[in-house]
Amino acid sequence: MAKKGNIVSVLAFEKKLVPSDGYMYGTTWEGRNEKAVPLKLIEKSVRGTISNRLTKKDRDDPAKLDAKIENPNLQTVDSCALGTDQDTLKLHFTLKVLSGVETPSACNNSEFNKTYATAAKKYNKEEGFTELARRYATNIANARFLWRNRLGAENIEVKVKALNKDTEAAWLFDATTMGIRDFNSDDSQIISLAGKIAEVLSGRKTFLLLEIEAFAKVGKAQDVYPSEELVLDKGKGKKSKILYAIDGIAGMHSQKIGNALRTIDTWYPEFDEAQIGPIAIEPYGAVTNMGKAYRTPIQKADFYTLFDNFARGGSLTKKEDEHYVMAVLVRGGVFGESDK
Repeated sequence: MAKKGNIVSVLAFEKKLVPSDGYMYGTTWEGRNEKAVPLKLIEKSVRGTISNRLTKKDRDDPAKLDAKIENPNLQTVDSCALGTDQDTLKLHFTLKVLSGVETPSACNNSEFNKTYATAAKKYNKEEGFTELARRYATNIANARFLWRNRLGAENIEVKVKALNKDTEAAWLFDATTMGIRDFNSDDSQIISLAGKIAEVLSGRKTFLLLEIEAFAKVGKAQDVYPSEELVLDKGKGKKSKILYAIDGIAGMHSQKIGNALRTIDTWYPEFDEAQIGPIAIEPYGAVTNMGKAYRTPIQKADFYTLFDNFARGGSLTKKEDEHYVMAVLVRGGVFGESDK
């Protein structure tokens, strides 16, 4: 808790990993480097059955259940699939890595700014962001950003190319040889890519622009999965599922790609017991699909508890907590505290 007079009510950090939206194409595994066709969304009208949990009143009355079954569950949905002559999904996006984690984009307390800068520079000098960079590079190499499209793919290849005019570097990964539950790989390509990312996060270079292409052989005419749009008022729309497209091309939200890249937190208190593997870097360790926060203030494992100590001249007992705090700052956000 900050003392009165040392409260920072305006505090923000710009994100340092900036992915673009992902564009989805269909191709063949043999011709994946030659030709790829943009995938379009398909609108379907389907007749489903009633399958939701019934109330006790309806469960106890077979006639009411029969009446519900007679009424079809009509839906209009978006879908996306490869063509009959295509067996491979191509996902294309770019990723910009920025420097400047040591400097908030906004801070209205000069004393706090000094103590934070001292702590951040100490971390940079000792660690050089090598651990975080290695984990980000691993999530590029293992194609975690494909999400559901990664499942059931016979082959997955990831091509990465640096687009900076002063950098000539390219990497090629076989994602099927890499797991998504740990970051212990000693793959030389991952180490090389991580080195380029660490150069920027540590401030030795100002930015790095990467072009990333992932190819997943999922099978001819198989469904693929773009991002689903959030529809706040479905009652007024015709569709029950709306997928994301950019200029008519099926796509994946940049936020979803970013979430995959920052899924590196294996330091949360329940990691061994939870058995869900790494979670995304979030101030409270939120995993929304499980309805649970894995970093709570009661455990003193949340970002704000750790950051207040770290940034105000204190010390954290575990190096893993420092990695986590700096990863949240790489994620970016607004972290000011109330001055009331």
